[in-house]
Amino acid sequence: MLPEHSCGGGNIAIDAALAVLDQHLQPLEAVTTPLSAALHRVTAATLTAQCDLPPFDQSAVDGYAVRTADLATIPCRLPLAATIAAGPLAAAPLLPERQACRIFTGGMLPQGTDTIVRQELTERDGDNVVICAAVGAGIDLRRRGEELRYGTPVVAAGKRLHAGLVGALAAAGIAEVKVRRSPRIRVLITGDELVSAGSDAGRGEIFDSNGPLVAAWFAAAGYHDVHLRRVPDEQAAVTSALAEAFDNADLVVSTGGVSVGDRDLLPGTAEALGAQRLFWKVSQKPGKPLYSAQRGRCLFLGLPGNPGAVLINLAVFVRRALDRLEGLDAPGPQRAVGRLGDRARCDAHRDTWLRVRRSVDAEGRVLLLPLGRQASHMISNLAQADTLALLPARANDWAPGEAVEWLPLSGF
Repeated sequence: MLPEHSCGGGNIAIDAALAVLDQHLQPLEAVTTPLSAALHRVTAATLTAQCDLPPFDQSAVDGYAVRTADLATIPCRLPLAATIAAGPLAAAPLLPERQACRIFTGGMLPQGTDTIVRQELTERDGDNVVICAAVGAGIDLRRRGEELRYGTPVVAAGKRLHAGLVGALAAAGIAEVKVRRSPRIRVLITGDELVSAGSDAGRGEIFDSNGPLVAAWFAAAGYHDVHLRRVPDEQAAVTSALAEAFDNADLVVSTGGVSVGDRDLLPGTAEALGAQRLFWKVSQKPGKPLYSAQRGRCLFLGLPGNPGAVLINLAVFVRRALDRLEGLDAPGPQRAVGRLGDRARCDAHRDTWLRVRRSVDAEGRVLLLPLGRQASHMISNLAQADTLALLPARANDWAPGEAVEWLPLSGF
């Protein structure tokens, strides 16, 4: 068993903070949406097949539909009675005895036939086909309902729909699905030092990476009702922006302004606007000043402003909040276990999120390769990193081969 994630210095532990979010968040209401618009949404009810799948007996290959009783001797010459391709038919035709039917993949099986002879096992002779190999009954057939019967569950409630599930639902005749409403998200990017990339940065100014990072993260996860604005470090502006966000969002995410400086205005402003604090400061590195509060059913997650900490808190805490709001049956991020591929420094008081590259060793085990430039203000190692390794707080460094937990850097 891996060590538990402890809490040091009065800060809340990572898993304890996640549990707080679990306790305070309820799924959003269910809505019905066309299947074509349901990608990334979470099902709010079990979805059942609206037809048998396959809906009729059909061929699994290109070849010839025959009766096995007509194949007493091999080779066997049979006249061709019909050709059936995939496509609409009023009914399956009846094939006379001692005849064959040319059939293509997905074509409806003629009545009276019980097997398919692949075309590779045949030779054509004018309007006849010569069967060159013995074939048993039931070969290369897809029987009606062999995969799903009408009314069989296809997708349970609480599942996030990926492309494969969308395809499975369409194949089962489902055109509309009941899903959780997609969260309304407001993003506040704070910091007087920030200017947009491509503009002229003056002395004391830096290019804003948090805004593009957060916008791209939400877009990659499939969220579209996302409104982002940059807010100066001024009380009136922060109050106005946060009040508007609380009134129009299910989830408010901010970057910067949550530490202990004179211009870290968000925690006090949130509580002045009626939000109830859930936690402030998590025993993690980077990202310690993470702040969370709730006003009504609107959750506020205030992320520290360093971009490395922003991405980590998105992958861990924002991911969990979204999964809870959407009623996911197994909210993420899910952690697995791998082994360190090199020595890693630890922190005696806080659990450390280490950006690593995931690989596989010669024995097929997950190998986690630590990268350089791990400081919270640095993000250039994201060109190589695809994984976060979680190193529990302890006094001595981590050695190669030690087991630690990991999760995808994206959080999904």
